Amino acid sequence: MRRPLQAVLLVLLGAGVLRVSLFSDIGLRYVKQGLQPYLVASGIALCALGAIGALRDGLPFPARRPGRDAGHEDPEPVHGHDHTRGPRVAWLLLPPALALLLYAPPALGSYTAARDSPQLVAEYESFDTLPARGPVPLSLTEFIARVQQEEQQSLLGRTVVLQGFVTPGEDGTWDLTRLLIACCAADAQSLAVTVHGVTAPPADTWVRVTGTWHPGGALGSTSAALALDAIAVDRIPEPPLPYVDRPPAAG
Repeated sequence: MRRPLQAVLLVLLGAGVLRVSLFSDIGLRYVKQGLQPYLVASGIALCALGAIGALRDGLPFPARRPGRDAGHEDPEPVHGHDHTRGPRVAWLLLPPALALLLYAPPALGSYTAARDSPQLVAEYESFDTLPARGPVPLSLTEFIARVQQEEQQSLLGRTVVLQGFVTPGEDGTWDLTRLLIACCAADAQSLAVTVHGVTAPPADTWVRVTGTWHPGGALGSTSAALALDAIAVDRIPEPPLPYVDRPPAAG
């Protein structure tokens, strides 16, 4: 790869990073929200390095070489190395640069969740008192924690509202799923609650499920079924933050 092309490639890559981090929230499909400023800084740095390289090489108007103006040939490469060229492996940066500019890959979904073992949630020291009446909106994390850890069994007979995306299971079953990340999509792990009583919407559809705990095992213990008897399932748009932050391990 010639040096002028290296500069162009750096600018393209930087522009792609800025497109998904500074000019949109697409970057949140790949990293947690707290890392977004670092993506912006990286995009600016890549564009700056590319611009500096382009100016060094005389772009967009290449400088005329004195040797060529005098009718002389370009000097031979020193020690067999052509310093006007970069490593060919640099071309591997072109596909991700174009992908970020033209088609940003979607957030992880059911394909990842179906191939992952559901993650146990952290131990809760205490739980807030639930409203006395009406459906209770809960995160998937809190629902799982209350089902498995709460000795008072406050969810028994209560109607809850959960949100997530659809992951098809076996024998026509399906799970309401969220993915947890500690840093980025590469370390994603799944939270899943099996939904009974309603036909599964298409895979990766984001839905709001209203229902009650599906009896199984002992509520308030690790044997409690992570399942819901659905009353209603409504489609919703994918949220701007598709992942749930997973706190770092203690110690």
